[in-house]
Amino acid sequence: MALADISRIEIEKAIEECDRLGRDAFLDAYGFRRARRYVLVHEGRPYDSKAIVGVAHGFLPGEEPLAPNAKGFSGGAEHAARFLERLGFFVGPEESGLTHEELLFRITHLRVSRSSGRPALYKPIALLWAMGRALRDEPRLLPWSETEKALKDLLLRHATNGERPRPDYPIASLHHDGVWELGDCPHPVPTAHGDAQLKRWFATHEPLGGLAEPAHDLFRHSAVTRLAVLDELLATFFPDLDPAPLLADVGLDDVESVESAEPATPPGRTTEQWLITAAEYERGCRLVEERESRTQGLRHSRTTRPPIRSRAARFLVLKRSQGHCENPRCTGQPADVTDRDHPILEVDHLVDLALGGRDHPSQMVALCPNCHAVKTRGRTRETLRELLIEVALERHAAGGDGGTAAPGSSG
Repeated sequence: MALADISRIEIEKAIEECDRLGRDAFLDAYGFRRARRYVLVHEGRPYDSKAIVGVAHGFLPGEEPLAPNAKGFSGGAEHAARFLERLGFFVGPEESGLTHEELLFRITHLRVSRSSGRPALYKPIALLWAMGRALRDEPRLLPWSETEKALKDLLLRHATNGERPRPDYPIASLHHDGVWELGDCPHPVPTAHGDAQLKRWFATHEPLGGLAEPAHDLFRHSAVTRLAVLDELLATFFPDLDPAPLLADVGLDDVESVESAEPATPPGRTTEQWLITAAEYERGCRLVEERESRTQGLRHSRTTRPPIRSRAARFLVLKRSQGHCENPRCTGQPADVTDRDHPILEVDHLVDLALGGRDHPSQMVALCPNCHAVKTRGRTRETLRELLIEVALERHAAGGDGGTAAPGSSG
């Protein structure tokens, strides 16, 4: 059969296969690379156009998936893009489909120098600084003199892998990665190589710059994406370092402040701050599961070797709880709140990570200190743990769209 025999039915089956495997595993399984220019955008998610068409061919009766260099299919991604458009699908530049997953991939697959034997921290430090600014709703674009001063100070204090205090390196490289915008520049931005030429270009043009607008908006408005990226940056570039001083400097040290930029609501009152839609909860779990597939069972290479944990998973559980203890037998959550007016809740893993438990919302609950103590060392802890496992699964299945107060709430 010819390529022209493929219909929307086969394309949608290929999309389902990509969703089932995950984008990267899908590409690896069928021998394709990520799209550089053309992506199929379907229900808000990007798919690699040539890979989708090639795999769709395998859903025709008696046919196999096409390899990237198959005869009649080697015309490039442009050929696949035009074919998909004729079937009524939307195909556009990669930037037009910047989703949470795509942003996470771009930022966690940064090209960095490893000449010292460890990954250079130029780009991670610049990104964490920009994330903190986005969280505080500070201006996205800054004059080069302000960016240079802020990043130079951070590099002097926190760069530990032989990095020099040269902000022009990470900014130029992040610009070529499509993550950083440099405006008002009549000449192309040099690559982040060499020395004097790059420094002279920034000194001459003094560009206004900052995170690319799609990335800034996702960091600003999606706490779960922000936390997922933070988890990945710390695990990738700071596995044997203590990032706490750096996080304090950029304003990302307080987990609660990272989770929500809006004022909190005391227990007993449910407002939009504690609501999370089912779609947002599902997307968050998808990000958590992508990371879990790479980190389950791993430990930090520090003296105490604590398990690697997900801030995004903790955030999803707290949102799901709507500010209330999730123990249906809770006898009374404290009426007091934290210094940030947040309910006093602790996120607990129902199966210890050291015993094979998952760092995933389906096996985690939000508990008030009283219930947490009973679950940890109370005489009835095993009975309570079995109950909470059922509660966690039910709450997870309902996602954030239940619309009702948590089981342990009284109001």
